[in-house]
Amino acid sequence: MKKIYLFLFSALSLTTVKAQNKFNLLVGTYTNTCQSNGIYVYEFDASSGGLKLKNSSENVISPSYLSVSADNKFIYAVNENGTQSAVSSFSYNSASGKIKLLNTNASLGADPCHLINDDKNVIVANYSGGNIVVFKKKPNGSLTEVQQIIQHEGKGPNAARQEKAHVHMVVFSPDKKFVLSNDLGLDKVFIYKYNPNSTNEMLTLKGSVDVKKGSGPRHLTFSKDGKFVYLVQELDGTLTTFSYDKTGNLKLIAETSILPKGFTGGTGAAAIKISPDGNFLYVSDRVDANSISVYKILKTGAIELVEQQSTLGKGPRDFAIDPTGNYLLVGHQYTNDIIIFKRDKKTGKITDTGKRIELCSPVGLVFTKI
Repeated sequence: MKKIYLFLFSALSLTTVKAQNKFNLLVGTYTNTCQSNGIYVYEFDASSGGLKLKNSSENVISPSYLSVSADNKFIYAVNENGTQSAVSSFSYNSASGKIKLLNTNASLGADPCHLINDDKNVIVANYSGGNIVVFKKKPNGSLTEVQQIIQHEGKGPNAARQEKAHVHMVVFSPDKKFVLSNDLGLDKVFIYKYNPNSTNEMLTLKGSVDVKKGSGPRHLTFSKDGKFVYLVQELDGTLTTFSYDKTGNLKLIAETSILPKGFTGGTGAAAIKISPDGNFLYVSDRVDANSISVYKILKTGAIELVEQQSTLGKGPRDFAIDPTGNYLLVGHQYTNDIIIFKRDKKTGKITDTGKRIELCSPVGLVFTKI
């Protein structure tokens, strides 16, 4: 009898492990350059690196960046479409991968490029509009019209790219008391106090920090302990480290460059992510570089370069590390594919698995539970 129980326990444990190694990969795409349905849902096996298509949205315009609700029941997407841009809400069945449009509202700012959500609000960065907008959530997960607009004003020294404000990202602080926002046009990171229960003043300005002129801050990420912030600057490939405290203060402590020594080509730094264990930092670069830089994060918050690897495509606008940390997936906007790399958890290094997904203009990758 003991042997039977032991066998059943072992089988159950194996099934549980297998289930924990499977996730959904959501991919947001541009729909104006090639044939795309919008949002795609793949089942990803983090033990083998295998993927299979489960479902997709229908006729959704350029849902480039996605944000999933904490309960895994809703997806929020920007619809990046110039002055006709919008933000959409979808119901999401993670088991089947089915996505159903709930509603769409105007973003009140051109070219929204990033968004976040909690149980009360959806906060959006409008790149060309140079503003931040906040939507309230309805009980069924759909969105109200915009309830707050914060307009940034000014310009930077790069006449071609910094002719006005260009809000590129919004991100919650770890304790959700603040929202940080990078403005590529103004070379500033703004810190807003977050008041989720307010009806029309969810964000109030606390302050801002300046970064190197002409560098163009794009995306940032918090260290796992929340004590440091790593910011990548799109226009010149600068990587900046800040200390961060719970009162919402950023202090610049280090700067480096993600560009290889002697590199003279075009650069367009894009995504920045930290491995699930908090030990490694990854940054992608586009234009001529088309690479990922890997850094080891030291206990002091300082970073050390581990390697720089080609992403094996053109336009690595976004990438995602699966929740187990086994794989890193890179979406290429211009070569229309997703490349699957294996991660070495001890060294942080990545190697090509040879696995590929052919997909029109993937630009936003998010893992969710099934």
